[in-house]
Amino acid sequence: MSPERGERVVFSVRDVDFFYGNKQALFGITLDIPKHRITALIGPSGCGKSTFIRLLNRMNDFIPNTSVRGKILFEGEDIYDPRTDVLALRRRVGMVFQRPNPFPMSIYDNVAYGPRLHGRVSRAELDEIVERSLRWAALWDEVKDRLHESALSLSGGQQQRLVIARALALHPEVLLLDEPTSALDPISTAKIEELLYELKSRLTIVIVTHNMQQAARISDITAFFLNGYLVEVGPTSEIFQRPKKKETEDYVAGRFG
Repeated sequence: MSPERGERVVFSVRDVDFFYGNKQALFGITLDIPKHRITALIGPSGCGKSTFIRLLNRMNDFIPNTSVRGKILFEGEDIYDPRTDVLALRRRVGMVFQRPNPFPMSIYDNVAYGPRLHGRVSRAELDEIVERSLRWAALWDEVKDRLHESALSLSGGQQQRLVIARALALHPEVLLLDEPTSALDPISTAKIEELLYELKSRLTIVIVTHNMQQAARISDITAFFLNGYLVEVGPTSEIFQRPKKKETEDYVAGRFG
């Protein structure tokens, strides 16, 4: 899919195959991800959504005996070029996982962890980064009086927003989210969705979700994966109301998955 005229592409994925050993998991994926939009990846379990999103900041590198063919360009640069600085890539392309994974340290230290790791930062600068990141994650008002308490004392929904704040502390250009609300209650899910909708003015968001209502509510672009193939991609309203492919129509209608 080509983005709308004048819309800037952040990731350009071309003819990408991915293998776990000899087993092929993705087949010829071609997809453009536009800037300052929310792109939702939908499809049944095991269809390749999580594998694909992890390609975008090379998280699959941690899995032994995997391989990639094709091109993934981020801001025009091939991220699988041997000269790529992978740590720098992951600073620019942050990731949040399915289950909240705060570090066993204070709320403050969770958010400050990345900036401390990546450079010398004064306490005043850290204070500013922590407050700004927690505000962006819509968590500041709930935790500002308990910043030095353990992050593990927070509720599940608060922990997930803390993890988002931790990612935002590094000023990423893209935020990848792999089913970030699947372990949360409906109220926490609604808060995360509202947060993501507000964040897209600052960065580009790609979200894997099993919740088709969620994709319909918050995304601008929806991509439907099935059995390792990208079946269809387009504006979310079209995918849900006027899909071009029979498989897409059957999936969004709940006939399988």
